Amino acid sequence: MKKKIRRPSWDEYFMEIAQLVSTRSTCLRRQVGAVIVKERHILATGYNGTPKGITHCEVVGCLREKLKVPSGERHELCRGLHAEQNALLQAALYGISLKDATLYCTNQPCIICAKMLINAGIKEIVILDGYPDPMAKEMLAEAKIRIRKMKI
Repeated sequence: MKKKIRRPSWDEYFMEIAQLVSTRSTCLRRQVGAVIVKERHILATGYNGTPKGITHCEVVGCLREKLKVPSGERHELCRGLHAEQNALLQAALYGISLKDATLYCTNQPCIICAKMLINAGIKEIVILDGYPDPMAKEMLAEAKIRIRKMKI
């Protein structure tokens, strides 16, 4: 008799990839990974960190940490891009439409990322952890973008 192999569900598969992507993060405060998927195909990935060619925070330090800025506030003081932003930019760079795609992300998007995801045409967001940004949740709900929290 053949042994039954336990395969991960599609949600588990893509979220585990998002977790792996997060290990490339150069952020000193939080490692986040994002994977954008459509029809079970990966369209783009992203992790949080500084733009290409810019010195990483581990070298120059974190201004938000130095100023004791709480999580979810004063995003403009960060040298880095969020994982969702990097995934959106990667898709744009290669001319990939994200209309009706699903975002798998290790954390709930902030308000800045939420607005970008709405305009990119993302239809669903699957997250592992929350983020202290109720306005983002409200705006995503108003845009009728489904958010699902899962456990691995």
